[in-house]
Amino acid sequence: MIKKNLTLFFVAFLQVALVSMNVIFITKAYVICLILTGFGISYSWTYNVKRIAIGTHLDRFIYACGAAFGTLIGFYLANYLITVL
Repeated sequence: MIKKNLTLFFVAFLQVALVSMNVIFITKAYVICLILTGFGISYSWTYNVKRIAIGTHLDRFIYACGAAFGTLIGFYLANYLITVL
């Protein structure tokens, strides 16, 4: 159960971190970065579509928590990468 919840959390985290980064890369016109994050968004989505569609309320809550943290970390990571690229 814990492994399943952690997996769900981190899949959501990854996906939304990539979305957050992608938005920043689009606004800054970092073409290679936005292509890579766009690919990552679509690829990670293939792993969680079924899991969330048939999930419980707890599954959805865990997914939303992962998404919230992914947004925050993705924002900071993309801004950091922009400063070093």
